[in-house]
Amino acid sequence: MKLFIRMLSGALMLSLAAGTALAADSDKGKKQAEIRKVTQSTLERFYKAKPELKSEVGKSSGYAVFTTYGLSFLIGGSGGSGLAHDRQTGTDTFMKMAQASAGLQIGASQSETLIVFKSSKALAQFVNKGWEFGGGGGAQAGAKGKSVGATTGENVIAEALTYTLTKNGLQAGIALEGTKFWKDKDLN
Repeated sequence: MKLFIRMLSGALMLSLAAGTALAADSDKGKKQAEIRKVTQSTLERFYKAKPELKSEVGKSSGYAVFTTYGLSFLIGGSGGSGLAHDRQTGTDTFMKMAQASAGLQIGASQSETLIVFKSSKALAQFVNKGWEFGGGGGAQAGAKGKSVGATTGENVIAEALTYTLTKNGLQAGIALEGTKFWKDKDLN
């Protein structure tokens, strides 16, 4: 009888562990699908705002799309997630990003960033190393999915062009900022 209870307990624990692993895989698949869906709708907004981007993305080695949320008052921070897509291999790499800044700034915003890579080497470097540093200033404002604004600063991702849409919120000021992009270990 004791042997039967032990075997039953072991089988129950094994089935619970397997169920948890399957649930984690299901959650991972749902999160990946949601990021792909957001990426596609974000690309459509960029194409609507600047139609020539569709051709530029189509000719590129790959692109990355991120949605970020941030706050700032002298010091600021933002974070978000997205993916980098290699057009040659069709591979998606799910990524996260964080940004910190300090300077004369104030605001809150949700923004979308598109990075278009001119070479496979630049895309691989971005996915594997993920750093971008910059400094500059600007003003952006937007509401209900529309945005206006101008930004200045240095794009230091070699062989890539960066575009930003402000979904809503207001940002203004001059700041030094650093941005880190990295692979999302939970989704890759």
